[in-house]
Amino acid sequence: MEDTVLASIGYVLPAAVTGFVAYYMFNGFIKQQNSDKKIAILSERRKDSLPIKLQAYERMLLFCERINPVKMLLRIKPLSENKEDYLQLLIANIEQEFEHNLVQQIYISNTSWTAIVASKSAVINKLKKTAETSNSANNLRENVLIEYTKTTPPTETAISFIKNEVKKLL
Repeated sequence: MEDTVLASIGYVLPAAVTGFVAYYMFNGFIKQQNSDKKIAILSERRKDSLPIKLQAYERMLLFCERINPVKMLLRIKPLSENKEDYLQLLIANIEQEFEHNLVQQIYISNTSWTAIVASKSAVINKLKKTAETSNSANNLRENVLIEYTKTTPPTETAISFIKNEVKKLL
């Protein structure tokens, strides 16, 4: 009886060891296959999302260009000599452009979005501040143009953030 038990252990032990080795090898192989599939899926998603992200950065760069005070003043003429009406027209134009591009924040980085919102606010605040010392709509235009020949528009800072983010993506 004892010989039979020892003989059985002699046959079962190598089979059990071989079974455990096979189990761990197949388990490792399956985990590697799953990992490779996940990497392939992530790569495919990244490839699909890159054009969308680039388009969002392009739109926000265009937004910054459109709210650049110098370019905006050349594009938007005053309807009357009233500086308050002209100021409101400029601010409404900026807000309309911003609302049109608001959804793009989903696709761009938080730092770029913060820079864009900060530049928008800075442009509006500077226009309001300049309007306080202006006499008419045309005088407001002149004062803003003079001011921005001395300093860099805040939109340039946002544009530089956008360009850096795009370089990182590419």
